[in-house]
Amino acid sequence: MLKPLLAALLVLSPAPHNPEAHIIRPGDTLTAIARQYHVTVGDLRRWNNLDDDVLRPDGALRLSDSHRVRPSWSTWSETLTPAQANGDPAKKCPVPATELRRVWVKYMDFDGVNHDGSLIVNRSIVPATQKAFALLYEWRFPIMVMEPVAQNMPGLTDRTVLTSGYECRNVAGTTKWSQHAYGLAIDVNPRQNPMIRGDYLDPPHSEPWIPRAPYRTGMIHPLGAERAFTANGFSWGGRWNSLKDYMHFSPNNL
Repeated sequence: MLKPLLAALLVLSPAPHNPEAHIIRPGDTLTAIARQYHVTVGDLRRWNNLDDDVLRPDGALRLSDSHRVRPSWSTWSETLTPAQANGDPAKKCPVPATELRRVWVKYMDFDGVNHDGSLIVNRSIVPATQKAFALLYEWRFPIMVMEPVAQNMPGLTDRTVLTSGYECRNVAGTTKWSQHAYGLAIDVNPRQNPMIRGDYLDPPHSEPWIPRAPYRTGMIHPLGAERAFTANGFSWGGRWNSLKDYMHFSPNNL
């Protein structure tokens, strides 16, 4: 049996998801990547369906032939019932279900598998949300999991890893409504992009991802995946000074 400490380290350490992919860093070129992995530039273009040689930091570049067909981007939105949106009326959530929409987007997971996933947002940011996730898909940025969890990652019990939007809750440690409670905030890959406020870390067990210099699967960096959102009117919590919330995007910088 593994010793308890070793077992804990294996659980908490960043796993080498999709080892047949290279996470793009600033300054990377197809020529340099091809040389590093002993493949040809033509192979990289073909394996990744590249129309040009522009590489986007934080994206995952496949290093071998894929047996999976990469579907075309698709998205749609749908209305919600009060029960689907809030569940418990006693919470007295600040936004009625009529102001919310479930947005479906195509995304690629950490193993390079493509899914239809969903998140709930305020109807006012539906177009911006769809455009942002369209860019993430185009740039091959990996997302660990989105709803429906039972279909996209069966057996998942730790919902802190979920990329999501609306949640009827307060700001942690306060009685003030979170921007998530208005449907005006989106969290992307929370485990790989934690919120850090002094000694407080959310979600728990994200210590291996506190150092931001590495480019690992699902991490968001300045001028990398953040651009998919900031180019569409969102602000990024990774640029805040009082704390760092690397998962967090909102149109009002809150």
